[in-house]
Amino acid sequence: MPALLVSKSPPLSGEVTIHGAKNSVLPILAATLLCRTPCVLHNCPDILDVTHTRAILHSLGCASERRGASVYIDPRSCAGHSIPPELAASMRASSLFLGALLARQGEASLSLPGGCPIGARPVDYHLLAFRALGAEVTETDDTIHCRARRLTGAKITLPGPSVGATENAMLAAVGAEGVTVIENAACEPEIVDLAGFLTACGAKIAGAGTGRVTVKGGQPLTGATYTILPDRIETATFLCACAACGGTLTLRRTAPRLAEPILNSLTESGCRFSCTHDTIQISRDGPLIACRPVVSKPYPGFPTDAMPVLLASQLRAEGQTDFTETIFENRFGYARELKKLGAQLRQDENTVHLRGAPQLYAAQLFAEDLRGGAALVLAAMQAEGESTIFGVKHIERGYDTLEAALQSVGARLKTVEIPKKM
Repeated sequence: MPALLVSKSPPLSGEVTIHGAKNSVLPILAATLLCRTPCVLHNCPDILDVTHTRAILHSLGCASERRGASVYIDPRSCAGHSIPPELAASMRASSLFLGALLARQGEASLSLPGGCPIGARPVDYHLLAFRALGAEVTETDDTIHCRARRLTGAKITLPGPSVGATENAMLAAVGAEGVTVIENAACEPEIVDLAGFLTACGAKIAGAGTGRVTVKGGQPLTGATYTILPDRIETATFLCACAACGGTLTLRRTAPRLAEPILNSLTESGCRFSCTHDTIQISRDGPLIACRPVVSKPYPGFPTDAMPVLLASQLRAEGQTDFTETIFENRFGYARELKKLGAQLRQDENTVHLRGAPQLYAAQLFAEDLRGGAALVLAAMQAEGESTIFGVKHIERGYDTLEAALQSVGARLKTVEIPKKM
């Protein structure tokens, strides 16, 4: 089985180019189903979740091709409405096809989606939106089936600002006759990016990035060429790697305005920054000081996906701090793995209390989810000796060439194949 061997890293030095946002490209790939002509997506990360999403498109009769960092999708031959169970189980974002298929085909079937085991993440809010638009929704223990002869614009009030539910509501609303208003919508930049793509294709959407999104639907969309937003979580990962190991890194083709929460926390820790509109330079040559307590919140608050890597960056910081998770109840599964390295932390329900450790030591670690896996890599880069990290497929779900990028700036890690024990 594949594993990462990670040794203690010297101070990092060099440049890294940030890829397109995982959390933008997945809903946008689903949105291509709404188009009647081909689409081209630039800055499309080459990650497992994109591979799985393209496989879903292929299963529905669409064609797609990757050329470097661009993906070409031809949705004209889309004929199906059901996503194969094995593909639905591969990732959580498979649920985004419900709204797109309902709008295009008038019907959608999905086995309960998979993804990282960080919490329940039910699709109740998604189904509420579909029902508001006039769809008939049938649920069994393991399947969701939606059908609508005609979708009609409506007011949808989400119980909470769910990113996935907001995206699914937008996708379905594009195919609904009339005006749809989504109240209590999520405000994440990836919502704005999805709206940007749909608008480029001819949709009429207002208010994306606020708590009230308005969609005037019922018009056919034409395929467009669109460039995906930079990944703010990948940006956070490299910023935290430099904070943890010291040195100077320059991140290119990123978006500093979207990284403000992580920049603020690392500034508190003693890091220095210089930014342009699309670059961030981080330097840390003095001691790392524990940042103030961090609480994950919907945008523009601190992003839940960046909390694991920030926590990993603070494992040897001077002082103590707290990390409180309010989005996913099982986010801290990686904390027990950090203890193997000698991390001085204690979990109290949804809060981890962390005191900086004088030293960390190599251990055998197991990644159980995407962001927790990235945290283990950053932690192992601070530990004496050589750590072995299993479960690297979780990391590959959301990072494009993470290993090569870290190697290029001085980190000591490599993927090896370790035989399974009989």
